[in-house]
Amino acid sequence: MKASYMVEKGDRRVSSQGLFRSYGARRMAFKHTVVAALALFVAVCGVISSARADTFRIVGLGDSLMAGFSLGPGEGFTDKLQAALKAKGHDVTVANAGVSGDTSSGGLSRLDWSVPDGTRLVILELGANDMLRGISPDITEKNLDAMLAKLKARNIPVLLAGMRAAPNLGADYQKAFDAIYPKLAAQYGVPLYPFFLDGVAGHTDLQIEDGMHPNPRGVDVMVEGILPTVEKAIVANGGAS
Repeated sequence: MKASYMVEKGDRRVSSQGLFRSYGARRMAFKHTVVAALALFVAVCGVISSARADTFRIVGLGDSLMAGFSLGPGEGFTDKLQAALKAKGHDVTVANAGVSGDTSSGGLSRLDWSVPDGTRLVILELGANDMLRGISPDITEKNLDAMLAKLKARNIPVLLAGMRAAPNLGADYQKAFDAIYPKLAAQYGVPLYPFFLDGVAGHTDLQIEDGMHPNPRGVDVMVEGILPTVEKAIVANGGAS
């Protein structure tokens, strides 16, 4: 999807005292930067660990369709999925790890830090931008395969959300791309939601002006469609409703 898809050298001499004072100031500034970064990291970890121990934590790892491109607070997929699951009695959180413009290569590169320890289900939704850029389906499959392998090694269950190629890319490309998701789902034994945009693609009344991303009503359709599959995945992986 579209992305939202010196140090100068002078001629004058510097005294040794001045040099050490400059070095000391830079060293102190560096220390302050490190401390600030550590404080931010600790704060993020605190937010993650503040959830109740029995809360079923889901991470939505994807592109702009997951991120909620052009949507307001509470209108994106992860927010609405969390609300729908809670309305059904599930004690869950759904974290938004979507990045607009992300390809399967980008998702693979950030997988480890996008999915924290303690995650009990990942909804993996990537590949749309690969398709739009005409990236070889072999590369997309290789990247998704690597992500599934990494998550399996960490004992983190996955729900694979599929994508379908646009017909204008040609029959050969479409056939190769569309086959990626069912093939990998079967290979890793993970549940598959065949088409993340099911019920929204091709419906301009459910899309924003770009004709690709869902509007808030489109997100409602997406959530309604995938909800039963997510609920089954929660129950299958020990989540209580």
